[in-house]
Amino acid sequence: AAMAARCRLAARFHHTHGANIRLDASRTQATRVESFANGLCFSQEPLAPGQIFLVEIEEKELGWCGHLRLGLTAHDPQSLEVVPEYSLPDLVNMGDTWVFAITRNHNRVVVEGEEARARGRPWEPFLLIERVRIPRDTLVGRSRPGRYSHILDDLFKTNVLPATARRSRIGVLYALQPDGTADMHIVINGEDMGPSARGLPATRPLYAVIDVFASTKSVRVIPVDYGFPSLQTLCRLVIQKHIVHRLAIDGLDLPPLLKSFCQHE
Repeated sequence: AAMAARCRLAARFHHTHGANIRLDASRTQATRVESFANGLCFSQEPLAPGQIFLVEIEEKELGWCGHLRLGLTAHDPQSLEVVPEYSLPDLVNMGDTWVFAITRNHNRVVVEGEEARARGRPWEPFLLIERVRIPRDTLVGRSRPGRYSHILDDLFKTNVLPATARRSRIGVLYALQPDGTADMHIVINGEDMGPSARGLPATRPLYAVIDVFASTKSVRVIPVDYGFPSLQTLCRLVIQKHIVHRLAIDGLDLPPLLKSFCQHE
């Protein structure tokens, strides 16, 4: 309950941001209004261990090369005299910052000598990251029928969008380790990419970094409820587990509202 309350309060952007960023009145939407750079944003507060800062890509912009970048920093945004133009390399070069670019083929990071952990099945209701358990449903970006190209029919079997697509959801968190440090994890549409950085100073406040860069034009913070999934959500997970094509939902004997919920959201 304490984690849920904290996450709802922290699901906003910090008032300190890049020169080309405009926040809406709620500070939950960040839009880059010019150029392709100066798009840095930060979480309003430092993250707690296991607390994910999740954003959804709301708008793309053609003509630029590159995508969203995100990670963590131990720098208090309030203390920055000037917000760097880029997260990579500018903010990272300031030290105590760990940022990665999200690509179309972003995969989990496997440390040499360590076997990749088995991936959780996409219909499991919770994502487990070490001792952290997060309801998966909120983490997964979903398409709307007819809104995207032919690639979505196959992707709908796992209900996952490409990492850089509009409506894709990407988040960052850190997990405490026995030695007192932390591992940073990036989560893309409900899948843990594994430790992207290790040895973070868990004793220092760590803020989320979101760089609205290049082809990513606008993102929105998605609040994550750490409670139990709703009955409606559990029904959708079971239905999607057993269908072979999204259009098959139309032929099921289900209430219209539940059909819409399974197909569109």
